[in-house]
Amino acid sequence: MTTSRRTFLLAATAGVTAAALSPTIAGAATPSPSASGAASPVGDVVGKVTVGYQGWFGAPGDGAPINGWWHWSPDMSQAPRPGASSAKSWPDVRDYDRTYPTAMPELNGGEPAALFSSWDQQTVDTHFRWMRENGIDTAALQRFNPFGSEGPTRDGIAQKVRGAAENNGRKFYVMYDVTNWTSMAAEIKQDWSQKMSAHTSSAAYARQNGKPVVCVWGFGFSDDARPFDAPECLDVVNWFKQQGCYVIGGVPTHWRTGNEDSRPGFQDVYHAFDMLSPWMVGRIGSAGESDSFHTNVNTPDLADCAAHGIDYQPCVLPGDLQAGQRAHGDFMWRQFYNMVRLGAQGIYISMFDEYNEAHQIAKTAETAADVPAGSGILALDEDGTSCSADYYLRLTGDGGRMLKGQLALTADRPTPVRP
Repeated sequence: MTTSRRTFLLAATAGVTAAALSPTIAGAATPSPSASGAASPVGDVVGKVTVGYQGWFGAPGDGAPINGWWHWSPDMSQAPRPGASSAKSWPDVRDYDRTYPTAMPELNGGEPAALFSSWDQQTVDTHFRWMRENGIDTAALQRFNPFGSEGPTRDGIAQKVRGAAENNGRKFYVMYDVTNWTSMAAEIKQDWSQKMSAHTSSAAYARQNGKPVVCVWGFGFSDDARPFDAPECLDVVNWFKQQGCYVIGGVPTHWRTGNEDSRPGFQDVYHAFDMLSPWMVGRIGSAGESDSFHTNVNTPDLADCAAHGIDYQPCVLPGDLQAGQRAHGDFMWRQFYNMVRLGAQGIYISMFDEYNEAHQIAKTAETAADVPAGSGILALDEDGTSCSADYYLRLTGDGGRMLKGQLALTADRPTPVRP
């Protein structure tokens, strides 16, 4: 199974000291125009909310080439069971036409513990319907090394995402993750040329500045899973630009300073991208830490991007549900507030369907009655506040409205926890 980048969390980059926190009072800073100050005009990523879309869940019998409990179980040949489940959060599955029984105990409410498969077109259609219903503009389809055993399944998921985006009036683009991709430099070009570029013919494929959007996530990270040197990475970025693409870089948190999670000597690579989207999962877990990053990281990041004509798309996280970070939406809303008052050109939600790391905004178990008995999995009401299964979808929709100026800048979360 492919290693998820979401497991790459550096404790050293978790935030700056509380002494550096900026004011948390509404109106403490004057808001900047979110899209008008961008290097680029409003398009399918500038001025918009993009969600990271994994689409990587499977079950035996779903018809997928991989034919296993893909990303639901540490052993794809074995159904998720107590002590052997890859999901930290449990999905709300009431909207799916087809689910697959697991070996987990029944839910506390007595229902069978069943899970969805991303291979079912109805699953993907449902996800993109949720995006449409909540004003979520664009989905970044994650694409890990497609030259291994997962490749045919990922190819099929890309086609399903295209259809769902077309049917729901949403945009999508390919987001390559270079984690553990040994022959990346040559194969990423081959994959784009021979397979993924074909999807740009769809009216649903995201465009910015008239160019098809592609993202490469992972250049410059200071870890063994992404050992590529700067010249190799710069060649890939420039190659995509030569193909006529608008290229986004999913880069380390400390890309600008070139330390901590970033390798030194990558400034030319970072500045070659059309848009930068620094990673934030594992870096913050509270509203106060978001304020600190706004002052000490995001503000100088945006200034550097502006000086180099680069668009800025920071991450906004719902928070790790299992770690109790969400504060019934207050953590996520504080980030929306900080990024909009900063003047960010776009926002990237990490992630839409990341049940493995409990960072999903997709529909989630509401109460203890909706999770497997004895599993220890937390539901959305873990802090004592009852939240609807779609709460973080609705919260994201309101964050997008504030980014677009359809909702006045406010530090007070406007979204009711239940509709």
